[in-house]
Amino acid sequence: MTYDIFFLRVQPGRTFEETMEERNAAYDPDAEPAPMNLTGDQRAAWDRLTRRVALEVGPITSEEYLYDLTLCRDGPAGRLQVDFAGDSASIEIPYRYPGQAALPIMAEAYRMARIIEDESGLEGYDPEVDQPTRTGDVDTAAAKLGGISTWARDRLT
Repeated sequence: MTYDIFFLRVQPGRTFEETMEERNAAYDPDAEPAPMNLTGDQRAAWDRLTRRVALEVGPITSEEYLYDLTLCRDGPAGRLQVDFAGDSASIEIPYRYPGQAALPIMAEAYRMARIIEDESGLEGYDPEVDQPTRTGDVDTAAAKLGGISTWARDRLT
């Protein structure tokens, strides 16, 4: 289980929540997923965002899979993963950062979120704390990640 931040292409006049509900309503768990088919613009956005993350945040690794592109960041703050599929993306952070240890990794995640938004045109939203990533408070998100990580460490290990 991970702390997830989501990115979608939100159409004018729609909210992030409406866009997410429409995507979820159209999801068929029994259907075979369609392989990723990025446009030239989407591929260029991925290339720009991986370059910027590597320059502005730190070293990364990236892989291309059948259904998405993945960027992993293992740095001093911790580990997180970005999955990108053109019109959607996500950041996944493991629940292994208790208390104050959550602040550096969450600051890095929100920094990467802004790069994803800038380079792809996708809108980021953190449902764990009900806030957009562009204007959201990193400390609030870190407190949530740190609290759940502490709970999991104390009760599940």
